[in-house]
Amino acid sequence: MNRPGPLGDFLQARRTQLRPEDVGLRELGPRRRVAGLRREELAQLAGVSVSYYARLEQGLSRGASAEVLDAIARALLLDEHEREHLDRLAGAARHVPRVRRPRPEKLADETRDLLRAVDGVPAVVLGRRTDVLAWNTLGHALLAGHLDFLGPDDPARRPNMSRMLFLDPHCRELYADWKRKVRAVVGNLRIAVGRHPEDPLLAELIGELTMRSPEFVALWGDHRVAPCDAASYELHHPVVGAVTVTQQTLSIARSPEQVLIVCTTPADSSSEQALALLRQASSSQSSHLDGVDVAAKPLR
Repeated sequence: MNRPGPLGDFLQARRTQLRPEDVGLRELGPRRRVAGLRREELAQLAGVSVSYYARLEQGLSRGASAEVLDAIARALLLDEHEREHLDRLAGAARHVPRVRRPRPEKLADETRDLLRAVDGVPAVVLGRRTDVLAWNTLGHALLAGHLDFLGPDDPARRPNMSRMLFLDPHCRELYADWKRKVRAVVGNLRIAVGRHPEDPLLAELIGELTMRSPEFVALWGDHRVAPCDAASYELHHPVVGAVTVTQQTLSIARSPEQVLIVCTTPADSSSEQALALLRQASSSQSSHLDGVDVAAKPLR
């Protein structure tokens, strides 16, 4: 039996998360056996036939018009980001993409220059699958100092931020509110899958996290959609202790599928002082390594 696909999964998940009272319906019939709205209720709210909506949710109908999608989005109370995600899923369902093994993502020279220009704050460049394409010294020291600084230079060894947050104990312990952080990561991954449903490497990442992390399975099944734009997190850093940073996601004009993550702190705060200490510690460590390992590859 064929699965309904990403579009059907999303519609079903959002429908089951709505209660009748959320959409102004009164519960007059027999007691519900399942959570959320029934298909016939959602179809009535959207102004489409029950059979048509059922076929759409089952993945049997791929030609939903913009008007129908608008009506369904309103019935499901989707926000702006969820509506855009619905449109992407519906567009992907209209054709069967050719699956190609993508080439490793590259870091443009301009992006490397940008990373060097923001050396005063922790910064990381992520690819469309949340692979770490590069980080500056302070970004590495703050978020993943236990990993090889040069790992992002080799596509075969690149750390992946989503994998790290779910499967690396160091990264899990770094965030005081780990659940809020990974919830944001999963919401952003949902957007990536909607934009690139044909990406086999992204599918492999989702499959690996599904097999290895029960927490990821629960969050992924929720079908929440939200971009990672700006959020403050309290970190428990093994070197400098408690530090609160605002992680901001900035788009890169020359590489629209890559983003620059910068971590800022309020001026004259204890967190700013903690980052200054971390900068000193990481600089001292780099100088020490340069002195004892003359054959090491120079940091770029």
